[in-house]
Amino acid sequence: VSNADFEKIFSSIMKWPADFKPLKKVEKILQDKIKLYSDEKKVDWATGELIAYGSLVLEGKDVRMSGQDVRRGTFSHRHAVLQDEATNKPYSRIKGIEGAAGRFRIYNSLLSEYGVLGFEYGYAMANPNALVIWEAQFGDFCNGAQTMIDQFIAAGEQKWNRMNGVTMLLPHGYEGQGPEHSSARMERFLQMCAELNIVITNITTAANFFHALRRQLAWPFRKPLINFSPKANLRHAGTYSHQDEFTTGSFKEVIDDSFVDNAADVKKVLLCSGKVYYDLAEKQQKDNRKDVAIIRLEQIYPLPQKQLDELYKKYSKAIWHWVQEEPLNMGAATFMRMNLQHINFYIISRPASASTATGYNKVHAKEQAALVDTAFEI
Repeated sequence: VSNADFEKIFSSIMKWPADFKPLKKVEKILQDKIKLYSDEKKVDWATGELIAYGSLVLEGKDVRMSGQDVRRGTFSHRHAVLQDEATNKPYSRIKGIEGAAGRFRIYNSLLSEYGVLGFEYGYAMANPNALVIWEAQFGDFCNGAQTMIDQFIAAGEQKWNRMNGVTMLLPHGYEGQGPEHSSARMERFLQMCAELNIVITNITTAANFFHALRRQLAWPFRKPLINFSPKANLRHAGTYSHQDEFTTGSFKEVIDDSFVDNAADVKKVLLCSGKVYYDLAEKQQKDNRKDVAIIRLEQIYPLPQKQLDELYKKYSKAIWHWVQEEPLNMGAATFMRMNLQHINFYIISRPASASTATGYNKVHAKEQAALVDTAFEI
């Protein structure tokens, strides 16, 4: 989008009517976002997401979103709709953009994932020019909609020759909150990937998420998008993106390591996706490990084989590893082993497990530290 449109949308979503009084805590959050942009020309994850929606309605396209608590955001980050402190009257931040011909609709839905996701799939079918999104409160809530995913989202194009661009946002990441709060069962979706049927992403920056959302409508065809969304990383400074990243470029399927000075010095490559990148990058920078390169796989399917092949040549002297937070029998490990061609690699993960994660925060922290330490061992 142009700088002028970016600034127009940002300015619009960061103000409200004179007679409207947002909740104090929410107003403080928004003021912090305004200061971040004013000081550094950067925006956080939630702002980048809302700018994507704002840019689409400004272009005359509709955006529709539903799910549990999506107006506020399942981890209190989105605040797409503000509530008046005194009257509880709602105010939609996207609706105030001057000249926007498209409509932004966002609904807090009931706890019936099967029914709601089925409705949104149908809506996306009826209106392919709208960005239609369903967000799970926790990623594993998609298991309540498994029939819709198996019968329609994964197989609909092959069975009935009908494209669909419905987007699913599934919160995913290991943070010590227990099994039901950790995994969106990425392995299940990856097992269903074939014949370019769906798009699977696990994105680490606000700008890349912005481009992924816009790409859904920019494409001359439609594919379902399943994004494994961050939780703690919604507020991680590493996910913030500069304005230039929104006004130039496009979606990056793979992100190379900018910390490395000389590719010839790299002895080990850590290929990963999503939240674990920031844990690995923190240790890499703390220990000044210029001999280790960390590559982010932002799009897991379709697998960007050409970009990965180029990086394999670049780091030809290094030993490659796939690093994931999930247990060995979950996450993308099996998919990568089966589909990543021409690249020999080892797998670093939690041990195979029946449960997605431990229920004890202290055990989680110990496991995560061991995972990161193992990744950097010579």
